[in-house]
Amino acid sequence: MILRFLLGGLFLTSTTAWVFTSTETISNALVKTAPKVQRYLYVVTPGVRNYLGYGGHGVQVFDIDNNHRFVKFIPTKGFQKNGKPSNVKGVDVSLATNCLYISTLEALQCLDLTTEKVLWEKEYEGGVDRISISPDGKTIYMPSLEKEFWTVVDAKTGDVITKIVTHSGSHNTIYGPDGNFVYLAGLKSTMLNVADAKTHTVTKKVGPFGADIRPFTINGSQTLVYVNVNGLLGFEVGDLVSGKFLHRVVVEGFNIGEVKRHGCPSHGIGMTPDEKEIWLCDGANNRLHVFDNTVMPPVQKTSILVRDMPGWITFSVDGKYAYPSTGDVIEVKTRKIITTLEDPNYNWVQSEKMVEIHFSGGKAVAAGDQFGIGQQKKAPKKA
Repeated sequence: MILRFLLGGLFLTSTTAWVFTSTETISNALVKTAPKVQRYLYVVTPGVRNYLGYGGHGVQVFDIDNNHRFVKFIPTKGFQKNGKPSNVKGVDVSLATNCLYISTLEALQCLDLTTEKVLWEKEYEGGVDRISISPDGKTIYMPSLEKEFWTVVDAKTGDVITKIVTHSGSHNTIYGPDGNFVYLAGLKSTMLNVADAKTHTVTKKVGPFGADIRPFTINGSQTLVYVNVNGLLGFEVGDLVSGKFLHRVVVEGFNIGEVKRHGCPSHGIGMTPDEKEIWLCDGANNRLHVFDNTVMPPVQKTSILVRDMPGWITFSVDGKYAYPSTGDVIEVKTRKIITTLEDPNYNWVQSEKMVEIHFSGGKAVAAGDQFGIGQQKKAPKKA
């Protein structure tokens, strides 16, 4: 009897060990066969006006994990009636449709990220400016070209859903990370319009700011907005909850001077994903100014010289790199330019329209944003 018990226990132990080992082996096999996530920077050109000398006409793709080396060039549509490439005005990604969307002066095009073919291109009344797509990837807010309205379209088909009339000179657009609100900035208004994403109607205004609004960014909890305005080397801060103007922050130690493009000293502002810093473009002095955003108002810390006039800035998803439109790749922690974006012929690639996309198994699985939006969802403490 005792012998039978011992033999049974030995059999059970052996069987259990075999099951555990087999499960571990299967688990390891699954890990080994999981497709690797690849991180690329998609740079759309001509993304500095219609200048073809900064990357030609199409999409330049760079490998973020391989020192931002050139990977490939994807041809696109986006031609004017005279056959010349049109200015690219914006770029965004929908994971739901697995597509890249590119807005030009006249039209919006939808490019499949797997086949790299343009699925459709549509022209819209009033032209198209800098677009923004809902977090679920289904809806696009599309400003007309500095006209009276925004057009809301279906991301899959490009069909028009409705229009939002603001009479503000529609321009830059940010779809809030929670998907509930869309922030609409016009070139002819000191007020930021806030639209309800369910009703597609303006329900709030923020401001007034010191002058007409240019590029802007928001924090992840959608409580604060940081805006460039005409005539200011610096930025202003507004409260997205109360709608009130909060602070005006001026760059110290630099003259405003003349700029090549955009007509304002600071055209481009972004927030590091951890929201600890604000990075600001200085078009006259070819610099980026870095501000401590852990205090309010933010405090100027340092400045970085770049190779040309910066007109836009965003950040890598992990916050490691800053991407000004000049094509300089800056390591955020050290403030050093670690490389520059170049095509296969070593020509500079520059664009104010770029976005990070992650791929796994040939499909897009994650994406950054073109606006340098903060990624912290909790509201900051009151100063």
